[in-house]
Formats: sequence, structure tokens, C-alpha cells
Amino acid sequence: MDLGIQGRWALVCAASKGLGKGCARALVQEGVNVVITARGEEALQRTAEELRALAPPGVQVLAVAGDIATAEGRAAALAACPQVDILVNNAGGPPPGDFRDWDREAWIRALDANMLTPIELMKAVVDPMMARGWGRVVNITSAAVKAPIDILGLSNGARSGLTGFVAGLSRKTVARGVTINNLLPGPFDTDRIRQTLQGAAAKSGRPVEEIAEERRTQNPAGRFGTADEFGAACAFLCSVHAGFITGQNLLMDGGAYPGTF
Repeated sequence: MDLGIQGRWALVCAASKGLGKGCARALVQEGVNVVITARGEEALQRTAEELRALAPPGVQVLAVAGDIATAEGRAAALAACPQVDILVNNAGGPPPGDFRDWDREAWIRALDANMLTPIELMKAVVDPMMARGWGRVVNITSAAVKAPIDILGLSNGARSGLTGFVAGLSRKTVARGVTINNLLPGPFDTDRIRQTLQGAAAKSGRPVEEIAEERRTQNPAGRFGTADEFGAACAFLCSVHAGFITGQNLLMDGGAYPGTF
């Protein structure tokens, strides 16, 4: 299927690895020019080289190191992108823990990264998108928005706030050709889940691989998801074929969520 986005420009956040990288890779392979951003310069430049090797002739891949959760990081990323036709919002989730241990600063950090930063980026790009009559925003959130996890309270709160905001904004932009949707990942084979598994192993005294296998087999799909299949879903939501999809929360969790709605 031709996604109809060849030649567009995309800004993909937290794209040096994991799900952000999967989204950037899928877009590049569709002929989209990308600006990728992340905090780690070395990993970001490695990813940029990988993407350039995959890119069709003429497709540009630009890398801007910086913290997207800061005004300076956002300004640098936006300045590098000649025109943001596609915005993929992404940021690492806040640490797990007990809500009794989180002070105001912990909450502010979570809100800054996982709610306020995506909103600031949308504020910067949505009006120009509507003026041109076309645009796509995909926010990478979490399956915990639908099925909250007790130790991820910071993430539950911040990402749910973003979800509520998008529900309203997305109905205002779609008539001008701009869609805004959320992708909700469950267990994917990324650094994030490996860190979680290592933490669980350290706490329980069990081998990491034993816990990983247990988590895999507990999922109805019998495995973890891959960054490539996540990226493919993102690319479709960014395509010309997804213009009638907006304000939606696409859950990708291998069937782990047990509900109907």
C-alpha cells in the first residue's frame, strides 16, 4: 500500500532507540524526510546513519540532540524541521514506585515530559498544519492509560491527562485535514521493558530471562511486540488513508487488555 506521504517532513521525538526509532524507520522507508531527536548524542547519530542507509534517494535524515522536555530542546528540534507535516510525540516514562514517595517535583517532571511537552509541540505545529490543510500527530503513550498499573502512577496520571486533552483538540483540527491520535504500547521488546525486568529480577532474586519468559507466555500473543510492527502502525496513522481517524487510542498489547471497550 502506498501511504501517500512521500516527501513529507516528520519530527520524531525520542527516536534514537526503541519505539521512537521504529516509527522513524517506518516513515523513512515510506519516503518521509525526518528530524529525529533524543538526549543521547552518540546513540542518536548511530540511528541517523542507520536510517540514512535505509532511506530512498533524496530522503533527508537530520539529527538534533537535546532534551525535548525543555523549551531549548523543543526550539532546536522544531528549527531543524523545514515544515512539520507529521509529529510523533514520545518520551521515556517516569520511574515506577509508591505514590507515597513522590513529591511535587516528581509529579512536575512526569507532567513536563509526558503531558506538557507533547502539548507544547502540538501548539507549535497544529495551526500551520491546519493552514496547509494537512497534518498528522501521533502521541506514543502507554497501555496503562486503559489498564493502569499501580507502580506506574506517575505515568498513569500524566499520560491520562494528555489523552483527555487530545480528545478535545482532535475534534477541532480534523475538519482542516489534521488528525491527532494516540498509540498505546503494551509489552514491547525495548530497553524500557528490559530495565523493568532487571528490576523485577533484582527484587525477586530470580534470573532475568526466567521472568522475561514468564511475562511473554502470560501475554495472549505469547511474545513481546517489536519496534518494527509498532512503527508500521504509526506510519499508517500518518498516511493519507487515515484522514477519518482522529482522537483515537490504538492499543497495541498483544491482547493483554481483557476488556471489550
